[in-house]
Amino acid sequence: MRTLVLALALAALSIGLSACQTMTPEERRAADEAQCLRYGFRRGTDGFAGCMQRIDLYRRTQARYDSDLLMLQMSYDLDRPYYGRGYGRHW
Repeated sequence: MRTLVLALALAALSIGLSACQTMTPEERRAADEAQCLRYGFRRGTDGFAGCMQRIDLYRRTQARYDSDLLMLQMSYDLDRPYYGRGYGRHW
């Protein structure tokens, strides 16, 4: 019984850790190329290059948006807006 619980815990841990892996640049490039091919573009054409560029620009824009959102949330958490006198004691 104890071995079964340990085996299940190790399996859950390994599955959880495998989900945390990020894509290598080569894997990301291959996925982007596959996406453009699914859209119907052919390698070596201007349309294919434009598709790859748009995917890269979208990824950068999304990363910038996520970073800005994180910074906004952090600044709000550190210095919340003041709407007047609060309740409680002031000294």
